[in-house]
Amino acid sequence: MLDHVTTLRVFHAAAARGSLSAAARHLGMSPAMASKHMNALEARLGAKLLERSTRRLSLTELGETYLQSSQQILRELDDLEADIQARQQHVQGRLNVNAPLSFGTQFITPLIAPLSQRYPLLDVALNLSDAHHDLSQRNWDVTIRVGVLGDSGLRARKLADCPVVLCASPAYWQQHGKPQSLTELAEHNCLSYTLSDAQNQGMWRFGRDGEHRVPVTGSFSANNGDALRIAAEQHLGIIYQPLFIVADALKRGTLETITLNVPNLQLGGIHALFHADQRQPAKVRAFIDYLAEHFAATRFDAS
Repeated sequence: MLDHVTTLRVFHAAAARGSLSAAARHLGMSPAMASKHMNALEARLGAKLLERSTRRLSLTELGETYLQSSQQILRELDDLEADIQARQQHVQGRLNVNAPLSFGTQFITPLIAPLSQRYPLLDVALNLSDAHHDLSQRNWDVTIRVGVLGDSGLRARKLADCPVVLCASPAYWQQHGKPQSLTELAEHNCLSYTLSDAQNQGMWRFGRDGEHRVPVTGSFSANNGDALRIAAEQHLGIIYQPLFIVADALKRGTLETITLNVPNLQLGGIHALFHADQRQPAKVRAFIDYLAEHFAATRFDAS
């Protein structure tokens, strides 16, 4: 099936240059293909648009009418294509970004103002949510994910490591003692993150790949890491959270980490996810490059 836009371009080129051969050269196609487009157009319209002679093509009356009426269509299409190409090449337009609530608030939001100074034509719409979504069905240009990645069909670029730490307030440790092994966690008030499949089922995973599963119980759970951190700072119990959630509290001394007889879980890192498109818009590429540049110089620690 012939492309109608290409057919229209053949007609306009033939009218301007006086021959199908010249139109074909201009459009980079064979004379036979140009003739095929022209025949298809006249057949579809049921009207003769060009008078063919041995020397030069000329427009019929209907051809002149069709030419004048379709010129604006081609101009608008050319303008639209030029605008799309410019958006692919220049950092501009609306960028839809999704990030976890705590991480996005603490680490993505502070980057928006300097990003806007670098790219003044870029508009960022930031959606903060800890809920699990089917990322392939959302209209986000970039999604930030903390932890092990599922099979979303999206491409991923790692921005930073994401260690997990076990901690509570100094007052809690003083009152209840510090567990020395995984099994001793059962004697403590463990505050769980409900959006983690394992923690929501009363299991904390240890070991680099989470091979050690430890049953825990506690009087409080939440679907947000900051809520758990606040509860722990108020001496309620032990939390098992990414270091970036508790780094400031560790610096302040309101929380204190412990190390057990098995290494903590490695979450897999912090990643930027984006659609696997060879024609990646410049705004997406620039934003992810900016994040990578920033996080390369960022350490999530308590020092």
